[in-house]
Amino acid sequence: MDDSSALARLDRRVADCRACPRLVEWREEVARTKRAAFADETYWGRPVPGFGPADARLVIIGLAPAAHGGNRTGRMFTGDRSGDVLYQAMYDVGLASQPTSLRADDGLELYGVRVTAPVHCAPPANKPTPGERDTCRSWLVQELTLLRPTLRAAVVLGAFGWQAALPAFAQAGWTVPRPRPAFAHGTRVALDGLDLFGCFHVSQRNTFTGRLTTEMLREVLRTAAGTAGLL
Repeated sequence: MDDSSALARLDRRVADCRACPRLVEWREEVARTKRAAFADETYWGRPVPGFGPADARLVIIGLAPAAHGGNRTGRMFTGDRSGDVLYQAMYDVGLASQPTSLRADDGLELYGVRVTAPVHCAPPANKPTPGERDTCRSWLVQELTLLRPTLRAAVVLGAFGWQAALPAFAQAGWTVPRPRPAFAHGTRVALDGLDLFGCFHVSQRNTFTGRLTTEMLREVLRTAAGTAGLL
């Protein structure tokens, strides 16, 4: 089985996961009740697998799908304002085929980049518990293991993602420094054969207040993509 087949199989297994009762109940309740603006749509309402090629040289790791974004559309950072910001920036630096990500069938392609998260279900109030994070980690470990032959850089969005990603990288075979490096925007940590970059999350709280500007995001993506040999 080649890497693309193995990753596709992993994605199908992720989408069938029911390991966390609170998250299962929440994601399915949201899919039933919907938001008024999307009342005529059929929600995905399942765990959201990663998105992007199996030979990615750069991985972008977020937090979890949004209730009316990824949980609705079935694709990471798709159909919500965080995704609007992220994919526009990726397009601006040459990592995506189009600046918008509206639906899973909208034709968007990523160039050498895979987008994923340490928690694959939409959590209440956008806050997974530490136990849910740890339960979901095995999926990220398996994904990183499959990506490892080509992966050269990673951008982690936010402190929660950073805390979840470091042990996943360690379990996938990279040597993570001890004590584990603290999260900060613009931080860069060299693992063996991979550079890890920290970036504020593309949440509305950060983008609306100016804590994370479009140029700040583009700069991190541009640097990481250059390190990965994509630019």
